Amino acid sequence: MATLHIGFDDTDSPRGGCTTYIAAILVEKLLKIGITFKDYPNLIRLNPNVPWKTRGNGALCLRIVHEEDEADTIIDTVTDTVEEHSDLSCRNTDPGVVFFQNARIPRKIRIFAKRTIQSVVNMEEALRLIKKFNAEAFGLGSGYGIVGALAAIGETLIGDHTFEVIAYRTKTRRNTLRQIDANSVKEMDQKTSPNTFNNIDPETRRILITPRGPDPILYGIRGETAEVVIQAHKMIQTLEPVERWVVFRTNHGTDAHLHEIQKISEIKPYHPVIATGTVASQPKIVPRRHRIFSLADETGKVDCAAYEPTGTLRKVVRQLIVGDCVEVHGGAKPRSTRTPLTINLEKLRILSLAPKLKFRNPVCLECGKRMNSMGTDQGFRCSKCNYRSIKAQKTMIKEKRVLNQGLFITSPRSQRHLTKPFSRYGKEKAGKPAKILPQWHCP
Repeated sequence: MATLHIGFDDTDSPRGGCTTYIAAILVEKLLKIGITFKDYPNLIRLNPNVPWKTRGNGALCLRIVHEEDEADTIIDTVTDTVEEHSDLSCRNTDPGVVFFQNARIPRKIRIFAKRTIQSVVNMEEALRLIKKFNAEAFGLGSGYGIVGALAAIGETLIGDHTFEVIAYRTKTRRNTLRQIDANSVKEMDQKTSPNTFNNIDPETRRILITPRGPDPILYGIRGETAEVVIQAHKMIQTLEPVERWVVFRTNHGTDAHLHEIQKISEIKPYHPVIATGTVASQPKIVPRRHRIFSLADETGKVDCAAYEPTGTLRKVVRQLIVGDCVEVHGGAKPRSTRTPLTINLEKLRILSLAPKLKFRNPVCLECGKRMNSMGTDQGFRCSKCNYRSIKAQKTMIKEKRVLNQGLFITSPRSQRHLTKPFSRYGKEKAGKPAKILPQWHCP
């Protein structure tokens, strides 16, 4: 028996398609050949900030055990299926498949995977590793999907991970409004939360398990175990047929993309970062109700943006003042002709609050009315009784801050796949499941 890791990526386009759907088809085809799955299909979300990402920026890996004489059949089945179901009519769709035959993933490939999730890598580096470790690669178009395919193989999810069950639509229903019973989603959320997460946005009550694009996904439910997402899936009442469904093990909701840096000067474009500094400018409103402030340390300064859809996070940013010490989490957007390097905020941790001071004019000693300034260093005058004083001074008042120290996260409706929600803190896990459930896909 031989162990084979099959990674693939970049099969979809803005017009449709879905790499997870290809994985679902391959699950059925490979099982008919007689292989055994070592793990649930691994859905690995890569760095969400790179401009050349696919729609969901998710790569897939199937980890299987097979008979030696089945290798050629498996490779042909995978490459034919990827080619058949990729949206090759889109010039930016560049599918890639990587086959790696070994039970153990080399450390250098695991490091490459982590860097693909947290930073920026290139095709040449992926090809060098493929050659070094005698893997096989197949690509269409530019074949750039080979990068994500190798990364999916290298991310074995031995650290924190979650699960997602994805249900798919029939071909005749695609590009139409998704039909599921909203009340069943609400009931499912009530009965399975917090072991499932991001089902409904608490601010707008919008259902979040259904995507809005032209892809074949009907809905996806994320949770802590395979058991709970299957339980939740069974509670959903659909008003259209479900073609098939599959459980994936994934890095969703783990903050796997965020990398802590020591200095603001180390921030690079397209990198997801965690940076600490002091608020250096009062948050300002820019068009479309976004909030921007500057964060500084002894090495430099960077703008931080809380966009309107971030909801709660934008409201918190509005209350920051110069001198507050904060930790920001988000992706670095490169500078342009109009804007500097900017961190698009996903989270904000308030470490300490600066005193908010307000200065008021002195009270008239004659009549008790508050006096008016007569100009810089010219004292104060009472408009009621005309009393004047050159010695009177403004009084300083320390206002109560509405904010408290703590962590604030963008609203679920604008959270990225990788963003860890509040409900997951304290539920981090390690190691892969001891066994796979008997029924983790259908048909």
